[in-house]
Amino acid sequence: MNKKPSSISLLSPDGNTDSFRTLPNTVIHDLGLDSICSTITNDPKEQRLILEILSNMSPDPHTAEFRQQVFADILALPELREKMTKLFDKLEFIRNFGTVAKSTDEKLGLWYLLHRLDELNDYIVCVEAMRECLSDTAISSEGLIRFREYIDYLYNEACFAEMKKDIADLKARSVDIQSVTLGVNVNDKFEAVSMGLISVNNKPFKKSGILNNFADAINSKDKINNGNDWDGDMHYHQIERNDTADPAAFINKTAGFLAMSRNPFLDAFTRSTIVNMPDSDTSSSFTLYLDKIVNKLLDSLIKRLRDVLSKYVDVAIADITRQIPEFLYYIRFAEFISSCTEKGFPFCKAEISDDPDVRMDAKGLFNLKLAVNMDNADEIVFNDLRFDKDNAIYILTGANRGGKTTITQAIGQLYALAQGGITVPASSFRFAPVDCIYTHFPADEDKTMDLGRLGEECVRFKDIYSSCTENSLILLNETFSTTSFEEGYYIAKDSIKALTAKNVRTIYNTHMHKLAENTDEFGHNVSSLIMKSENGKRSFKVKCAPPEGSSYAHDIAEKYGVTYEMLING
Repeated sequence: MNKKPSSISLLSPDGNTDSFRTLPNTVIHDLGLDSICSTITNDPKEQRLILEILSNMSPDPHTAEFRQQVFADILALPELREKMTKLFDKLEFIRNFGTVAKSTDEKLGLWYLLHRLDELNDYIVCVEAMRECLSDTAISSEGLIRFREYIDYLYNEACFAEMKKDIADLKARSVDIQSVTLGVNVNDKFEAVSMGLISVNNKPFKKSGILNNFADAINSKDKINNGNDWDGDMHYHQIERNDTADPAAFINKTAGFLAMSRNPFLDAFTRSTIVNMPDSDTSSSFTLYLDKIVNKLLDSLIKRLRDVLSKYVDVAIADITRQIPEFLYYIRFAEFISSCTEKGFPFCKAEISDDPDVRMDAKGLFNLKLAVNMDNADEIVFNDLRFDKDNAIYILTGANRGGKTTITQAIGQLYALAQGGITVPASSFRFAPVDCIYTHFPADEDKTMDLGRLGEECVRFKDIYSSCTENSLILLNETFSTTSFEEGYYIAKDSIKALTAKNVRTIYNTHMHKLAENTDEFGHNVSSLIMKSENGKRSFKVKCAPPEGSSYAHDIAEKYGVTYEMLING
């Protein structure tokens, strides 16, 4: 592969998000998506990540199918999920706490560069392991295949094999360094005035030998070397004394010379001279100062290290880590759906409708927010619902606490999950993607102080109507119910007429049964939907039928505590 794959993403087939619409926080809350995400993961950062991806919707059917295929692979391969999670954790650590992501500074020395080599090697190991994970023949989604091709590109075109060899060679050379021999120039007061590197050795010095040799030399004039000839082919590189690295201070801080000052073989004058060497507050640490000295001699090795790191600095750890949030989105949902399936809850892959007259056909749907609080599927009620040319707008009526809000919320969840690529809570689901979901649920009281509740509801509905299209989904929950019946009915009736003109998919759950009784006034695409009651008991099942009862006045009275019994009993 010679050409770098473009637009690597697990969320969009072409990497273009221009057509995406972001759901407002009110919609996320009304649909219970925030509650679902808090069940999926306890990590607030991951919750925000999942909600961000889930709330960015595209009406493009290809995008929905692309995501669904990726999720199907990840859901079907738990071992892949486990391995990739571990690798991503390691890559995140390298990126956040390591030095690979930092630019190479020419002033950086041997120790820093060797540390970077270790991290780069860790990165290569991660990429190789990821490449192995993605080699699973069961992977069939376009998104994961593209990502695998990208990993292969990195491995081959970034010359990982050559990089590994370079690292191994450089590490092999540096590992041989066990000690260095330093030369120190002193003045007539035996104060260090400059220092240089004499040799780099593959064996460590023995402390006792160094001290004894030093003691013997200064106590016996005959043992003081004549001249400054050195064994080997190393050259003396003087490190000039300056304000930031005082050689005397360096020696004074070095453990070996401190030991000399306490050595019984040294006379009092020599010991006091070493102890009283001037110390600078700005002197460098032993390792950093030694780093400068070693760099002077090992110019070729340092240059080689820098060349290797510069050569591979473009190896895109950032490109791979950019996919981590996308992977985590699918992985966390896969783990969640798997746990729900074990409890007996049905989930299915959403299918794109190829029939323009059928914009949704859902069977066995249920509210996922409600289900997560249940131990098994026996407690849930499943429903069927369909949007088509004769049923674009539903006016939903039924007893209070009969499940109207629950199913209204569930419809929004189906679309959000399906377009997010996640299997949906239903036995089957066929749909045409929406460009946005709008909700009009009762607002918190503090948000209605300025306009009053009815005024606030009218302003919100007007904004929704101005923004929606035929390809939108509108979910209305007790809209215009905060005023008198006559006023609410009048406003609601005009609103429904306006919605029919746009033919926008809508569920309007309300206690105003008169709206549902007169659906013929609105046109052929408005239908009455009821929450059935069986022998006076709530069934939580929906059915296309005229409203039951007169107006559920008793239920309304119970809701607000104004039945005779509730009033006189306090």
